[in-house]
Amino acid sequence: MNIFLIDADNLNSGAWVDEAFRILEESEGAIPVRRAYGSSENLRSLAEVLRAWAVRPFVNLSLTKNTTDIALAVDAMEFACHTPAPKMVVIGSGDADFVPLVVRLRERGIRMLCVSERSKMGREAISAYDRVILVGQEQALHEFPGTADEASALDKPVGRRSAAKKAPVKKAPAAKPPAKTPAKKAAAKKVASKTTPANDLPASTATPDAHEPVAAESAAHRPHTLDVAAILAAVPALQSGQAQSLAAVAKALLDAKLRGKHTTATKLLKKFPYHFALLPPEKPTTVTYTPVQNLF
Repeated sequence: MNIFLIDADNLNSGAWVDEAFRILEESEGAIPVRRAYGSSENLRSLAEVLRAWAVRPFVNLSLTKNTTDIALAVDAMEFACHTPAPKMVVIGSGDADFVPLVVRLRERGIRMLCVSERSKMGREAISAYDRVILVGQEQALHEFPGTADEASALDKPVGRRSAAKKAPVKKAPAAKPPAKTPAKKAAAKKVASKTTPANDLPASTATPDAHEPVAAESAAHRPHTLDVAAILAAVPALQSGQAQSLAAVAKALLDAKLRGKHTTATKLLKKFPYHFALLPPEKPTTVTYTPVQNLF
């Protein structure tokens, strides 16, 4: 049995709820139990979509505390105690207050999903769910018209070049002209002995010439100091707090030499989980920056 419990005080747009049901039915199958919790005002604004999808509304008391979250959590735990237990529970809210509930249900073997509007998804709650579905993406699509495949393709590590390609190309020895007289043959031998690579030269003289291009290229591609300030300097658009294209950010980091050719931008940004959010988690296409003071 699959269950969808909607926090109407958080997922409070009819378009978001409708989009959530369409995505869930296409990817997860039928959802027999459908409930929405919230104040009478919020449930009234969702009346049309709740009627269209046959969702049972549960009106909550209009109190100052988060009583809607508690009402939803109580019903979720009651369902978890049924026999047989639900196979999947979907929480229609990006609120991080549900993380303890999600962890407890997941420990009981229930697959946990989250549906949230992009800007309302709590960053610290993402890892608690087995899957996160973001709805209301019209603005995000306008900001990043590319597909997830395009973003990941631009973010792939650049292939390693072989040392043979970096090494200077040796010139083929010039063909010797046909000798007409013994005197000319002797002269040709003298010229050849001067132009061919001499074995008499010390090894220390030839070695630096062979390795100089590699050393110079290695120094040129050495990454700069990596921190949040350096990333923001390389991609100033992140400071707006709006979601930015992962493909564009990856290119900017490579141009600024903040990531090497063999390191993806995704791996680099995950070193700063409290500053940069990569969404969606399964195959990120956008990056959002949040200052530390806004997280605590």
